[in-house]
Amino acid sequence: MSYEEFLSRKRQLDGDGGFDPLWLPEWLYDFQRHLVEWAIRKGRAAIFCDCGLGKTPMQLVWASNVVKKTGRPVLIATPLAVSYQTTKEGEKFGIECTRSQDGSHDGGIVVTNYERLSKFNRHDFAGVCCDESSIIKHFNGARQHEITEFMRETPYRLLCTATAAPNDYFELGTSSEALGYLGHSDMLGRFFKPDTKKDVLGWGRSTFRFRGHAEKPFWRWVCSWARSCRKPSDLGFPDDGFNLPPLREHEHIIANSTPRAGMLFSTPAVGLREQREERRVTLTERCERAAELASVNGSAVIWCHLNPEGDLLEKMTPDGKQVCGSMRDEEKEERLLAFQAGQIKTLITKPKIGCFGLNWQHCHNVVTFPSHSWEQYYQSVRRCWRFGQMSPVDVQIVGTEGERGVLANLKRKAEQAEGMFAAIVQHMAEELHIKRDIEHHTQEEVPSWMEGRSGTTCATAERSGSATIK
Repeated sequence: MSYEEFLSRKRQLDGDGGFDPLWLPEWLYDFQRHLVEWAIRKGRAAIFCDCGLGKTPMQLVWASNVVKKTGRPVLIATPLAVSYQTTKEGEKFGIECTRSQDGSHDGGIVVTNYERLSKFNRHDFAGVCCDESSIIKHFNGARQHEITEFMRETPYRLLCTATAAPNDYFELGTSSEALGYLGHSDMLGRFFKPDTKKDVLGWGRSTFRFRGHAEKPFWRWVCSWARSCRKPSDLGFPDDGFNLPPLREHEHIIANSTPRAGMLFSTPAVGLREQREERRVTLTERCERAAELASVNGSAVIWCHLNPEGDLLEKMTPDGKQVCGSMRDEEKEERLLAFQAGQIKTLITKPKIGCFGLNWQHCHNVVTFPSHSWEQYYQSVRRCWRFGQMSPVDVQIVGTEGERGVLANLKRKAEQAEGMFAAIVQHMAEELHIKRDIEHHTQEEVPSWMEGRSGTTCATAERSGSATIK
């Protein structure tokens, strides 16, 4: 082995482990065909596409090719209620797939929920596809360990999500580990180094930062097993038919007139404990305002974070139904699908229950309480504001004076996520020799806190850019 070959192997830029596609239907868009063909040839791959770009049909075509090649079944794991949606998409495109809740199957493409993954024998399947795979981002989570172990010996693997690593770059390591490339710890050791920061009290907080030489090799390594796009032009294809309607975000701040325990008068909430206490003190006022906002503009979804919020909102909303954690999975699915079918006008639930994977383009009124999770907020909004939505989407954010810091934290995380996707797209363009030469402009509505302005409800931002295959 030459020294150049030795260095090439150390880059961890693994070659293809898949096969030539056996079937690529005509109804795939050009960019979808490109992604599916690449994923099939790669064998173990990740597709990080934004909401509404057609990840479900891409998954189904990928799974169909693996079944045709191996003669063995493929399992598609989805969030709750999305398995039914996936089978409906299969019927729409003429791809046979069946739902299974008890681990039984008769070959072909099998669809189930993550909650029922333990009922299946992993050795039965030639391929596994994880829909909304950001569920495995926590490197020490039980769900991440279960999914990674299930896929460990599977020849063909596919991860699909719009939020691959919502908070930090190194969360991509869990996706790499599930696909069988570098493990999470190995990735940290190769590309990152510990960076201990101290707060005003002198307490240390460990985080990670790129090694001096490693940023570009890191993104090259990610692009060796992942593809990402927010719009088709990121891959060099036209954006025709993939233009989003306006997003109008509005803040509604509820003043806290009741002092917290031990206080003579109301003061701004500082820290998580005080923010949670203020939420409980203002529970009735916030829920009244949320119910009022949800009563206009047709169908609405209200995202809450506390059980008392959901219970009170259900009482205040005559035409609303709640999906809560204490329900059986079958009951949750029934109500989520009823809302999707228009049988329930107002849905009340928590982001961790229903914000992943579902298509609610019939709804364009979103009411939410702020939280520190940018991923949950992004996914909650994108259930309705996604490609295929024909109406402007209104997002009503009902918070308190003490939660202005939460909104600032969301802004920081949004900028960090935008930077991550921009880096992936940039390095991917370099690897694929994508040339950008056609200008287009898109008007988007953004909230005032995203612009750092006060006294305004929303501001308008213009983004421009384009791409074509060189």
